Amino acid sequence: MYSVDELNDRLIDLAFAEDIGDGDHTTLCCIPEEAAGRSHLLIKEEGILAGVRVAKEVFHRFDPAMTVEVLLDDGAHVRPGDVAMVVTGKVRSLLQTERLMLNIMQRMSGIATMTHKYVERLEGTHTRVLDTRKTTPGMRMMEKEAVRIGGGVNHRIGLFDMILLKDNHVDFAGGIDAALDRCHSYLKEKGLDLKIEIEVRSFDEIRQVMAHGGVDRIMFDNFSVDDTREAVAMIGGKYETESSGGITFDTIRDYAECGVDFISVGALTHSVKGLDMSFKAC
Repeated sequence: MYSVDELNDRLIDLAFAEDIGDGDHTTLCCIPEEAAGRSHLLIKEEGILAGVRVAKEVFHRFDPAMTVEVLLDDGAHVRPGDVAMVVTGKVRSLLQTERLMLNIMQRMSGIATMTHKYVERLEGTHTRVLDTRKTTPGMRMMEKEAVRIGGGVNHRIGLFDMILLKDNHVDFAGGIDAALDRCHSYLKEKGLDLKIEIEVRSFDEIRQVMAHGGVDRIMFDNFSVDDTREAVAMIGGKYETESSGGITFDTIRDYAECGVDFISVGALTHSVKGLDMSFKAC
């Protein structure tokens, strides 16, 4: 299994390969090889900055001689006109790294900004905002980092770091008891210590889970606000609780006020608008 840094490096290498190919002929034809310059990252929209750490990796991976002066760190609340960083180096390097750096930083900043809005919406409750696996292929580590920068919580990174028994797992396994029994047998056989979450679709399934036991969290799938309130009362703090499915920015506060511990929001990563910024010579 790859580390976070290794996955980021592989993504950066792939991104350069698809963008530059056998050469940036536009830059190569008109910019002398030894020409040096500076560019600054100009913010054009209010939001939460994210991706500064990754941007530095992009520059240094392409050309270790480039220098980056960071003026605003990840998590900063930025406004139009702010300058986040100044990069100095060969003009060819500045031009060839511009688009990849912007693609990453705009998307990560958009995710962090969206997450921050959801977190602010829940201020005063104990409910935490979770992301999901609905991420851009290859960019999951960066996108989940952006969620954390925005104040959210990573649910799980992938299929390997947590057990999440969803409706299809339960149905294919032959029911809740069978799914949980097989889950515990598997973890014991493999010597794994993973948290177990199970998705439920009704009050009857909640009762089945509670009668069986052996879980860490119960997820309410597409419950109404009223049903969520009743479900939280049924569980009575015995297990962590999570709401998921069809919850919007307008309704998330209502669900949080039911007392649920977590609310997962796929829109943090799958329906986000990038934060506007540009990289210009200075």
